[in-house]
Amino acid sequence: MQDGYVNSESEGGIATVTFHHPKSNSLPGHILRGMADAITAAGMDATTRVIILRSDGDKAFCAGASFDELVAIDNAANGLAFFSGFAHVINAIRKAPVLVIGRIHSHAVGGGVGLACAVDIAYAHSNASARLSELAVGIGPFVVGPAVERKVGIGHFGLLSATPATRRSAQWCEQAGMYAEVFDTIESLDARIEAQAKELACYSPEAMAEIKRVMWRGTEDWDTLLLERAKISGRLVLSEFTRNAIAKFKAEAAKR
Repeated sequence: MQDGYVNSESEGGIATVTFHHPKSNSLPGHILRGMADAITAAGMDATTRVIILRSDGDKAFCAGASFDELVAIDNAANGLAFFSGFAHVINAIRKAPVLVIGRIHSHAVGGGVGLACAVDIAYAHSNASARLSELAVGIGPFVVGPAVERKVGIGHFGLLSATPATRRSAQWCEQAGMYAEVFDTIESLDARIEAQAKELACYSPEAMAEIKRVMWRGTEDWDTLLLERAKISGRLVLSEFTRNAIAKFKAEAAKR
């Protein structure tokens, strides 16, 4: 439990993939691998009609990359391997032949914003702010960038990237197209997701698979593109700037 977990369950054609890490649902490598594997397996199951991606806990939906693993990266190959984890999750969502619904119950940071943008439909709580934090630690949102840009457009992606210290409200995210709807209570958020999932579970799987292909047309190069982006992040994470920035963030967090 201290290292986090990924759970997957299925009922009535609805597959739910849940991830958790005690450090604000940050994403170490084994969580990323577990998420990609669970989403891929759910998509390959002929009984699956829709996938829900969610996280446990009442803190962040996802705080992005694990700082502990970032500071442990000691060469470009290890950096590429770690950041490829984000690429594999996004591509698993992209390739799943069913729609993926995201439950964004609280704020999303860095890679968490990438997840919120990668899902086909994101429903969010009113506390679900978003912040692309990567530039502040000397990296940049390279791997998740295509997913964010695809969902909110190049202008909003550029703004999010260039303002890593600014939290954008859930309402801003809804207006930008990141979130489909925003709800004031967790109960209403969960009720909307349950209703949407049950509705989709009644529809033709062949028709939904075709809709998914149409929705993601133009992303066929992402298997290569996201790995190329992961290589950039894997190189930059070795910089002295990044080492110092992460150490500073960890020290400040320890004081809270």
